Amino acid sequence: MKFFRVLALVIILAAEASSSFAAEPQTELPWSQRAANAAIVRWPGGRLSPNGGKWAYELGALLQGVDAVWLNTTDVRYFNYIKSSVDQYVAADGSIPTYRKDIKELDSILLGRQLLLLYGVNQDKRYLTAANLLIDQLASQPRTASGGYWHKQRYPNQMWLDGLYMAEPFRAEYAQLSHHPEEFSDITHQFALIEEHARDAKTGLIYHGWDELRQQRWANKDTGVSPEFWGRAMGWYMMALVDTIPYFPEGDPGRKQLIGYLQRDAAALVKYQDGKTGLWYEVLDKANEKGNYPESSASSMFVYALAKGVRRGYLPVSFLANAERGYRGILSQFIKTDGEDVSVTGTVSVGGLGGEPYRDGSYAYYLSEKVVANDPKGVGPFLLAASEVENADNARLGRGRVVLMDGWFNSQRRTDAFGKEVLFHYKWNTQDEPGYSLVGHIFRNFGAETRDLDAEPTFENLKNAQLYMIVSPDNAAKNPQPNFANSNDAEQIAQWVKAGGVLAIMENDTSFADLDHFNVIAAEFGMHFNSVLRKHVVGTHWEQGKIALDGIGPIFHHPHAIYVKDVCTISVKSPAAPVLKDGDDIFMATAKYGKGTVFAFVDPWLYNEYTDGRKLPAEYQNYAAGVEFVRWLLDQVPHKK
Repeated sequence: MKFFRVLALVIILAAEASSSFAAEPQTELPWSQRAANAAIVRWPGGRLSPNGGKWAYELGALLQGVDAVWLNTTDVRYFNYIKSSVDQYVAADGSIPTYRKDIKELDSILLGRQLLLLYGVNQDKRYLTAANLLIDQLASQPRTASGGYWHKQRYPNQMWLDGLYMAEPFRAEYAQLSHHPEEFSDITHQFALIEEHARDAKTGLIYHGWDELRQQRWANKDTGVSPEFWGRAMGWYMMALVDTIPYFPEGDPGRKQLIGYLQRDAAALVKYQDGKTGLWYEVLDKANEKGNYPESSASSMFVYALAKGVRRGYLPVSFLANAERGYRGILSQFIKTDGEDVSVTGTVSVGGLGGEPYRDGSYAYYLSEKVVANDPKGVGPFLLAASEVENADNARLGRGRVVLMDGWFNSQRRTDAFGKEVLFHYKWNTQDEPGYSLVGHIFRNFGAETRDLDAEPTFENLKNAQLYMIVSPDNAAKNPQPNFANSNDAEQIAQWVKAGGVLAIMENDTSFADLDHFNVIAAEFGMHFNSVLRKHVVGTHWEQGKIALDGIGPIFHHPHAIYVKDVCTISVKSPAAPVLKDGDDIFMATAKYGKGTVFAFVDPWLYNEYTDGRKLPAEYQNYAAGVEFVRWLLDQVPHKK
C-alpha cells in the first residue's frame, strides 16, 4: 500500500456534497437518497402542509424512512431534517403542544421513535420527557377484555393492525432503554391476540381489524374480524414485527414467538405477490377482481419487512428474492422522476373502519378511497424498502456471524436517565458520541449479529462468536477498578483466534487507555503498543489528525481521508506485519494466527463522534472507511466447508 497520498479529488467531491439538497446532482445517487432528498425539498422542515401541522403518525412514517437513509450514509443533512421536523412540535420543557393524550390514539405514538433517536444521539432530556408523555398514554390506553390496546378511544374494543406498528416498536425500544424487560411479555401478547383472532386459517392473511365484542357493523358476528385483507394494514403489521423483534432480550420467549409469526405470515404473504409485476394489491387476495390495483405503500412495506427479516436472520434467505422482485416492480410502476424530483405514486390515501361517514371495510369501500402521489405513508415505506434492498448484497457476507463487543477490558460506566449504572464507552447500544452504535449498524447491515461480552473473555465465552472487538482497554485514570489483561486472558484469546476467531484491537494513547498490561495479549500475535504520542490535535485543527488511505488494499479498496486524534504506535514481529505506516511509525497491523486473524489499530476511530457526520468536516470519511473495514473483517472469518 502507498501511504498518505494527497486526496485532492476526494476533498473536492466532499466539499461539493455539502451543498443544499436542491442543488445536489441526483442521478448517481441510489434511489433511497434520491427520494429522501426530494421529500426534504417537498416538505421542508417536516412541514407536511403549508400551514404546518400537528403531532401525527404521517410524519412519523416519513421520518422512519429518512432515519434509515441517515444510518446508511451518516449524511448530517438527514439527521438535521429529522431534528428540525420533530423540534417544531416539542417545546423546550419537553411538552408537545399539539399532542392530545386524552383522545388515546395509538397513531400518536409512532413519532416517539424519533424522540428516542434524538435523545440517544443528543442526550437532550427534553426528548425523553416528550417520550414519557407517550409512555404515560400507553399506561392508560383502554384495553379489550383480553388485554389488547384499543386502536383509539373512539373505536372501543377494537384492535387494528395499524396500531401494532404505531405502538409496539416504540414501546419495545423504550422498555430496553428503561430496563423494563417485564414489558416484553405484554408486547408479545398484543401480537398474539392478532394472530389468534385476526389471522385467517385458510389464506394465512390477516384481517384489518378485530372487534372483540363483535358489535361493529363491519365485524363478523362469529369472529369479530373485518371483511377484507387490506394491503397496507398487513404492511403495517409486518413492519411492526421486524421493527419490534430486535429490541427483545435474546432469551425472552417472546422473541422466538414473534419470529415464528413473521415466518408464518411471510409465507402466506408471498403467495399473493403478483407473478407479473412482483407487487401486492390494495385488497390482497382479490387481484383478479374488478377495480383492484397494485398499491405502492403496501408493496414497499412488504419489501422492507421481507428484506429486513432476511438480513436480521428472522426469515429464510429465499424470501429475499420476493423482496427484490417486489422492489423492481415498485421502481417500474410507481417511481416517477422529473429532473431531480422523485415522486412515489400509487398510494391509497387512507383506509379505516367505522367512523363518520361510515367505513364498512368492504371490498367496495377500500377501492373507493383516493389514490395519490407523494403521500408520506407511501414515501416513508419506500425509503425503508430502498434502504434494505440497496444493501441486500452486503447482507449476504455476514449472515450467521456473531460479533462480540468487549465490556471487560473497557468497562467504564455512567448513570443513565433511569438511574442505572450502564456500560457506555464504545458500546453497541450507546448512540451519543462515545458509542459504537453506528459501527454496530454497519455490522448488522452486513447481516452479522452484534452482542456484548461483559464477562472475562475465556475460550468458553468466545467460542460461539466469530469476531471479538476490544476498544481502548481501561487504565486506572479512566476506571478506578479496571480489569487489566493478564497471561490467562492472552492464552484464552489466542486459543480462540487460533481456532478461527477474528480479533480486532482498537487501542488509544496511554493517557486514555492501558497499554502496558494489554501488551501481554498483543504479544501473543507479534504486536506491541508503544507509549508514545502521535497525531496530537489542538482544538479544531482537524488536519493534524488526518490520515489519507490510498485505497490500494488489502483492507481499503477506495481512497478515504480518515480522522484520528492522539494515538500510540505499534511495533511488530512475526507473525504480525504492518499495514499502515507514517514514516517509521506503524499505525495499523495484522497477523495470521492459526486459522484466525488479528487486526490492530492505534485509535478507536469509529466511535460515533467521528462517524455520525455531525462534527467532522465533510472531507473525513471515517464511516465510509468503516464500511470497508467491516467488510474486510467479516471476510477474514474462515468459510464453513
